[in-house]
Amino acid sequence: MTRTLRIAPSILSADFSRLGEEVRAVEAAGADLIHFDVMDNHYVPNLTIGPMVCAAVRPHVKIPIDVHLMVAPVDRIIPDFAEAGANLITFHPEAAAHVDRTLQLIRDSGCRAGLVLNPATPLNVLDHVMDRLDVVLLMSVNPGFGGQSFIGSALAKLRAVRARIDAHVAAGGAPIWLEIDGGVKVDNIAAIAAAGADTFVAGSAVFGARDPDGGYHGILARLRGALGEA
Repeated sequence: MTRTLRIAPSILSADFSRLGEEVRAVEAAGADLIHFDVMDNHYVPNLTIGPMVCAAVRPHVKIPIDVHLMVAPVDRIIPDFAEAGANLITFHPEAAAHVDRTLQLIRDSGCRAGLVLNPATPLNVLDHVMDRLDVVLLMSVNPGFGGQSFIGSALAKLRAVRARIDAHVAAGGAPIWLEIDGGVKVDNIAAIAAAGADTFVAGSAVFGARDPDGGYHGILARLRGALGEA
């Protein structure tokens, strides 16, 4: 089965002094999603952005906004991001008292729902919630900061999750996206896709490679070209 491949630039690495212009530029260059990394200085040792920034960005792009919540506790903030214009919300199971309930809260708020697995999070957290998931996001770095190097063991984990998703679909379940976040670059995206990912978060790789005219067509084309070799 041919998979749809999606590129999701992470605004964590964008120029926040011109954020509207930045997200318009990556959409114009062919991005499929805008990825929001939300950090609270509790679950992860960094502090980034909240629903107000999501609401400010929403009018600037037509593509979906993919919100990755690195916050604990997580339930309180979910309706705020849904109201601010998020289309997809993912969270870490360690940050929720009741994973199933939080997934349902996201869906009840009108968004697609997913779990995020850190490099050392075991896959058994997926066992009883596959029917609640629209996406599984695997971290290929430890969350908290942009610009980190890809952890190679994430490839084996990707293959394992891809097998679970394929088995779920073969048994009659709905399709589930398999997203990867951390250290994704032109020189490794093909191997990541070959291991089973279909959605690729890229922050510094995109926003650190601006075209001379301020756009991002060059880097998005190189990423797509590399994916074509997968």
